[in-house]
Amino acid sequence: MNAAIDPAPISSAPDQDAPLILALPKGRILKALGPVLERTGLFRDGSAIGEGTRSLRFPTLDPQVDVVRVRSFDVATFVAHGGAQIGVCGADVLMEFDYPDIYAPLDLGIGGCRISIARPVGTGAHDNQAASSHLRVATKYPTITRRHFAAKGVNAEIVHLHGAMELAPTLDMASVIVDLVDTGSTLKANGLHETDVIAHVTSRLIVNRVALKTRPDAIRALIERFRDALQENVA
Repeated sequence: MNAAIDPAPISSAPDQDAPLILALPKGRILKALGPVLERTGLFRDGSAIGEGTRSLRFPTLDPQVDVVRVRSFDVATFVAHGGAQIGVCGADVLMEFDYPDIYAPLDLGIGGCRISIARPVGTGAHDNQAASSHLRVATKYPTITRRHFAAKGVNAEIVHLHGAMELAPTLDMASVIVDLVDTGSTLKANGLHETDVIAHVTSRLIVNRVALKTRPDAIRALIERFRDALQENVA
């Protein structure tokens, strides 16, 4: 009778020769990031990243760096769970998810906006809170929202939406909204006004902490390329 052969152990060590994966957000932040990416030497035209292809992963000018293009809210999740070693996302995402596995070494200073409370025109900042310690809030930021209102002694009942928050007060789904605000024109067009700013937001370069320990030279070199690109812009 043949003796059983134990399967070879599966190594969990990272492949030091595999390209680093840089997770980039689709949309507004990626457009603002274009010139920075050009100065890092990763792309010739940072404004055309991924154009003309349905692929979500593609190479850069550096054979040791690949890019994945994902939803802005998913960048932090990809980096925290090791799908990407480094990424770019807004501080709002970091505040909402607060992943312990993420280190944010660099504020890129782009994509500036704010997380704000907005209410129907004609209501003040304290109209709803004065009558009750309970408030229904429409938002895609449940953690940030609960934390903010809890600090004021208000229990925020969350109506979790991923978009079109501005409709919630007019359809009696919520009294107020908490959302990302840039110019405020969308609020105004939908009969709302900004009453409180919870936090100001810019985009950050983020790194997986485990990857930083296992591939420190490669990741620190990439961080420095971004840092140099920002300094070049200032100069």
